[in-house]
Amino acid sequence: MSGYIIANVQVTHPGQYEEYKKWSTLAMQAHHAEVCVRGGQVEVLEGDWSPERLVILKFPTFAAAKAFYETPEYRQAREARAGAAIMRMVVVEGL
Repeated sequence: MSGYIIANVQVTHPGQYEEYKKWSTLAMQAHHAEVCVRGGQVEVLEGDWSPERLVILKFPTFAAAKAFYETPEYRQAREARAGAAIMRMVVVEGL
């Protein structure tokens, strides 16, 4: 079964966040993440959730999605993001 990383990002320092985007893109490419959603228009249809920037990444398995977070490449991206955004991220098993 596929694994997905779903993130809601509140960018607090856009200039610094661009550095994170550069490193996270390289990490996604290195680990063959399929980018399903990365930013773009968001409209709430129901409920009180107000996401700002959504990211959805697809991996071949739940284990691969979970492991991505701890890879050296993504760790470098996370370090670049420190102080530039508030990240809410989950990994979920999909179909």
